[in-house]
Amino acid sequence: MIAMQYSFTLPADYDMGIIEKRITDNGHLLDGYPGLIFKTYLYARLDDMKTGSTENLYAPFYLWRDAESLNHFLISTGFQGVAKAFGWPQVRTYPVVAARLSDDIADAVFATREISDIAPFSALSQLVGEPTLDALIDIVAWDTTNWKKIHFTAGKKIIAGNGQHYRIKHISLPLQANIASRSS
Repeated sequence: MIAMQYSFTLPADYDMGIIEKRITDNGHLLDGYPGLIFKTYLYARLDDMKTGSTENLYAPFYLWRDAESLNHFLISTGFQGVAKAFGWPQVRTYPVVAARLSDDIADAVFATREISDIAPFSALSQLVGEPTLDALIDIVAWDTTNWKKIHFTAGKKIIAGNGQHYRIKHISLPLQANIASRSS
């Protein structure tokens, strides 16, 4: 499995309603996408006390079955549309060390992404750790170029941590598990 994320930092005065509408209008287009385990349509508002974000962000997070599926998406018109609307993003991809997914993944409304250093000569087998309490999605991945641990969690409430917190507007899943867009 491969985790993937790109992020757009938007101006402080940007109308984030535009992002929410875009997700509502287009989020379903990746429902059932071949090789996609899930895509969380993440955003954070500068003025949102719940997420505590210091920026306006649009930052979807994906979990792919394999590189072929990820590559198929990146060459698609869907990705071209995102790049045309917001700019050419730096797409970060990470090999997944562990993925714990609840049967209730569709109920997640908040997400947290923490990035931490992996110390040289660490016991890499210890990266996974214990399951995160209340997480419906619990992904541990790594960036071995920069030796970083990426820990992505999602649930019905914000999972404590020092990372970037987001709201989830929609989750694209395999067709048998589709869900509707969420209201703010």
